[in-house]
Amino acid sequence: MKPPAFLLRTIEMSKEEIDEVTGVSTTGHEWDGIKELNNPMPRWWVRTFYATIIWGIAYTIAMPAWPMIESATKGVLGYSSRAELRAELDEATATQASRRTAIKEKSLNEILADDELRRFAISAGSAAFKVNCSQCHGSGAQGSPGYPNLNDDDWLWGGDIKSIYQSIAHGIRFNGDPDTRISEMPAFAGVLEDKQIKEVAAYVASLSNTSSDPALVEPGKVVYEENCAACHGDGGQGGRDMGAPNLVDAIWFYGASEAEIAAQVRAPKHGAMPAWLERLGETTVKELAVYVHSLGGGEE
Repeated sequence: MKPPAFLLRTIEMSKEEIDEVTGVSTTGHEWDGIKELNNPMPRWWVRTFYATIIWGIAYTIAMPAWPMIESATKGVLGYSSRAELRAELDEATATQASRRTAIKEKSLNEILADDELRRFAISAGSAAFKVNCSQCHGSGAQGSPGYPNLNDDDWLWGGDIKSIYQSIAHGIRFNGDPDTRISEMPAFAGVLEDKQIKEVAAYVASLSNTSSDPALVEPGKVVYEENCAACHGDGGQGGRDMGAPNLVDAIWFYGASEAEIAAQVRAPKHGAMPAWLERLGETTVKELAVYVHSLGGGEE
């Protein structure tokens, strides 16, 4: 009876065949007439392989390695990456605590004069801004209609560090804080005739742009001097003591067209900002003030 084919192949492969050229025995594997030589692995490679096995065994003994039902083997060295991370976090928290204490105790000008403390305050203020202020002022503090752009150098109440702190700490037209900044433009509907409102809107528009009807500018100037100059200044440059906007530049909260200016004269919109001192605390408000001051429009 003839043996099965696979048994014949096994018998054939078991016969040692010596390659005539190299004198090395073959493995019995052959592809397209090319036979595989049975060369041993280099000794350095074999030794390295055994060394890695020994290293792996030693590592699993020394370090946490084998998963168990509720935990893992702790290893004889007792190392824990979680403990290491916890220690780093505790160290960072301690460093932050010391710097926040310094910020609380030092004046705003002293914080600005200390480069390391100022950088820390800017970083912390940036995080606080994203959580508490970006909803109105935008993630980049670029503002939006009705909300100031904090990157430019146009400030209603002043752009020095103390003025910025005051605005953040006590808010704008915030009823819950007795020290809040308060100013309201009166509604001139019923006080001025509709024609006078159109004239003053044309004059105000001419301060930073070209009026659509130059004939209205001169009578509008008279209306302005009689009703608006007390707050906005004779030349329309604004007044920070009362938070009166500068009408000469091209920065507008509620629109720069004559129709939008006229609407604001008739029934002005008044924005409000909450007071943050009681909510966030002295330290965070200082950090916010330093951050906003650093955006580019902060004044000396």
